[in-house]
Amino acid sequence: MADPIIAAIAFDGISPFHLSVPCLVFGTDRTRLGLPRFDFRVCAMEQGAIHTDAGLMIAVPHGLAALEDADIVIVPSWRELEDPLPPALTEALGRAHRRGALIVGLCLGTFAIAAAGLLAGRRATTHWAYTDQLQALHPDIILDADVLYVDEGDIVTSAGVAAGLDCCLHIVRARYGAEIALRLARHIVLSPHRQGGQAQFIERPVAKTPTADRFAQALDQVRKTLGEAHSLDSVADAAGLTRRTFTRRFQKSNGTSFGDWLTDQRLALAQRLLEATDKSMDMVAFEAGFGSATSLRQHFAARLRTSPMQYRREFSKSAQGRAHASAL
Repeated sequence: MADPIIAAIAFDGISPFHLSVPCLVFGTDRTRLGLPRFDFRVCAMEQGAIHTDAGLMIAVPHGLAALEDADIVIVPSWRELEDPLPPALTEALGRAHRRGALIVGLCLGTFAIAAAGLLAGRRATTHWAYTDQLQALHPDIILDADVLYVDEGDIVTSAGVAAGLDCCLHIVRARYGAEIALRLARHIVLSPHRQGGQAQFIERPVAKTPTADRFAQALDQVRKTLGEAHSLDSVADAAGLTRRTFTRRFQKSNGTSFGDWLTDQRLALAQRLLEATDKSMDMVAFEAGFGSATSLRQHFAARLRTSPMQYRREFSKSAQGRAHASAL
């Protein structure tokens, strides 16, 4: 099985940090850790070395022709947001999209994808500080300004800076499963899973207090016992907080509600169980805290747009493919 081809588009004036995001996730061979390998390419419109906004120069080995057989095309950022896209890039992105490549816009890269005409009538996001500008330039986009990333199936867009890492990790999770994504996240020291619907801006407590420690301990205990019942009141009590204070603090520190967070934690555990074990659907549902296989199926359909059985089947095939590739 050929390694998936990932093409990241660089340009004169790019931020080294933004370019480093896809490089970190897709550009390193981690097969010794049992992780998938990618044929990662950095491409550019300009010939020869390009300048970055940090004063560095980068020798880019590929031109836009390298997009022709890419499975995933990533635009990590963009420049001159109100200028028309260069025709060569517009054509290259359009061709890649038409033949079925996944198109990804990280941070201001969403502007380039929009300028290529690929986001008309579609949901998208970008860095929160530029959402008004994006909406003004492209009023036909359904802009979701508050989320980390938006997955439309064939196009994925993310918010700024660190959300690009979350987005790339989401792509790995969608293609290879929760266990592979978790192992990759651990290796690059990244939070293993932040849902795309989580808020871009999250308030963080300034200093630790005994109450804050109890808050963190209460959530850790929930993670360790996902198969058990966890009501909002019981977890708030364990944190030493009133229901109202706990709810407010949870939203500020996690960017989502406790109920949605708990469902995400249970889904992630169910995914790992489906990938790594042959336990029955009833047992997976029980251990993940869904109570029944019916409830498990409903949550998979609502959040992941698939069934637990199909999920297990697809990632079983993926694991067999990786094992075969490693043996070659």
